[in-house]
Amino acid sequence: MLIINSFEEYASLLGKEIGVSNWHKIDQEQINKFADATLDHQWIHVDKEKAEAEGPFKATIAHGYLTLSLIPYLWKQIADVRNIKMEINYGIESFKFGQAVLVDSEIQLKAKLKSIANLRGVTKVIIEATLIIKDQPKPAYTGSVVFLYHFI
Repeated sequence: MLIINSFEEYASLLGKEIGVSNWHKIDQEQINKFADATLDHQWIHVDKEKAEAEGPFKATIAHGYLTLSLIPYLWKQIADVRNIKMEINYGIESFKFGQAVLVDSEIQLKAKLKSIANLRGVTKVIIEATLIIKDQPKPAYTGSVVFLYHFI
């Protein structure tokens, strides 16, 4: 895990890969809980038998938004940003889904610092995020996530 203590330390990483998270397995229980939380019970996610018999992937798949929602969790495994009063998940930009995440797949986040700016004391960081699926040639998605930091 990378430790970042200041704006200057963060800025020194511009254009570089910051790191990758640990592998995280997405199981059916997590998919079902996300379906309950978002009221999205589409059969492709929650009906194992129908997905295996009729679905294009022959298994249930994780919601795309479930995989996006894991960014903060996975990001915390890559970098520990210290000396801050607050961190805000500010936005996402230009995300493209490249491949479905099948149930019981393992995923990991790869992060690269795309840009950093000091906005009158607030640090705006754009991280290029790629979600890798173990043993698959294409990523689940690529895009940019925006964080705001208030360094002390």
